[in-house]
Order: sequence, then structure tokens, then C-alpha cells
Amino acid sequence: MLSKSLTIGIGLAVMLGLSGASAWAEDSPAALAKVLPEATVSLDQGLRTSEREGKPISGKYEIDDGALQLSVYTMKGDQFTEVIVDHKSGSIKKAEPITDADDLKNAKGQGEAIGKSKVSLSAAVASAVMANGGYRAVSAMPTLEGGHPVASITLMKGEDVKKVTEKLD
Repeated sequence: MLSKSLTIGIGLAVMLGLSGASAWAEDSPAALAKVLPEATVSLDQGLRTSEREGKPISGKYEIDDGALQLSVYTMKGDQFTEVIVDHKSGSIKKAEPITDADDLKNAKGQGEAIGKSKVSLSAAVASAVMANGGYRAVSAMPTLEGGHPVASITLMKGEDVKKVTEKLD
């Protein structure tokens, strides 16, 4: 009989193999929890590193093609870029313009929220981590709620997932 985590891992591998899509932290906490210890770079460090390519508007740890990846969306003017930050060294591995229609739509919405913020996304992430001892931030997505910018931050401790909201104004 296969263990639950092995079954989940096999299912995730099949899903990734068939779809070629990345697994978001929220969709596969068991898989992410297994590989997250490889990362020596925190999400807020990755957000700060990406500033070389523009203002960070969102960031997340994800599993892409079976490997852990730290992805940050940035904006500079009306241009949006996906920055891949090395999760071990903290250096930028690559930066590419966002061209996919859905990704571009998401980036524009995130950019609008960040454009109204007074608090940086990296500061909001650091605050959320500080307030939740033992947890690590794995994603930060800004939105507008009632016209006010907020960041939805997903935190993990092992396989335990917690979502918190930080005000950005």
C-alpha cells in the first residue's frame, strides 16, 4: 500500500508531466514542503533581489518541471517581467517579459494594487513572517479590496499552510 505522501507525489508528477504547468504552493503543500528546505533564500529576499528588473509586484515559490523555483513578477513603467531568482544563491537566473495573456492580466492587476501601496511587498512579507513564528512565506499576491491594496501571503511550516493578509497602505 502506498503512503499518502507518495501517492500525492506520484499524482503531482503525473499532473506536471501531462500539463507542463507549474504547481503553486496553495495547490500542493505536501510536494512544496518536501523541496522547500532546499531554499536558503527567503521570499522577501527574492523580492528585494528582483528590484534590479523593476518593482516587485508578486512572488511565489513553485514547483516547475519538477524543480523548486522562486518566481517574481516585476513592473517597470508599463512593462512586466517574470524574474527567476536562484533559491540557493539569491542571484537572478533569468528575466523574461511576460507575454502570456492570463499572466499579463494577472500582472496588470497586481501592478495596479502595488501602484496604490505605501508599503513594499517585501516589507509586508517580512512583517507576516515575523508575526507568525516558525512559518515561512511561500507566496505574496497583492490585490485591491475596497479600493485599498492588500497582500495575500501564504505561509508554511512543514505541510501546515496558513494564509494571512497584510495591508499595503
